[in-house]
Amino acid sequence: MKEFELEPGEEVVLQTRKHWLLFVAELLPYAILIVIPFALPKLLALAPPIAPYATLIDYHATIGRVLLGVWLLIMWTGAWNAFTRYFLNAWILTNKRIVDIKQRGYFNREVSSLFLSRVQDVTTDVTGVVSSLLNIGTIQVQTASEDVEFVMHGIPRPEQMRNVILRYAQLESKGTGV
Repeated sequence: MKEFELEPGEEVVLQTRKHWLLFVAELLPYAILIVIPFALPKLLALAPPIAPYATLIDYHATIGRVLLGVWLLIMWTGAWNAFTRYFLNAWILTNKRIVDIKQRGYFNREVSSLFLSRVQDVTTDVTGVVSSLLNIGTIQVQTASEDVEFVMHGIPRPEQMRNVILRYAQLESKGTGV
């Protein structure tokens, strides 16, 4: 990744993204919405009071094809946006800092970093049955400053990442004499 430059003596220890299942869950509504125009005429035909309206949906006509194409284009754009956010959002732990890369839009990226020597507390939160079964959670990294806090949602194996962050934060604070 070229979103940030490594300092001399700095190396990447761990890089993570949201759990892949959360990405699939974000794509699921788009998959359902893509199928609706194809299923709608058949579903309308099953309901006797509105069955005559099923014949109004005709994808062989020019206007029907245009509307279907616009619908599919909108759904594709939404799904691509979800993929872009999943792929480009990352949390990177180096031996000196934590880097949070957030893709806010197609042309809007925010890169924040927090030096491990400033880390005061690392908290994990795994809430719910599915999150507990899949070991997906939230990590909060707090510093001595009131306004600086990194929050990472949907992290796989959050306790493991917390332990790694604390281990490197302890090594870094010993190295700087804090």
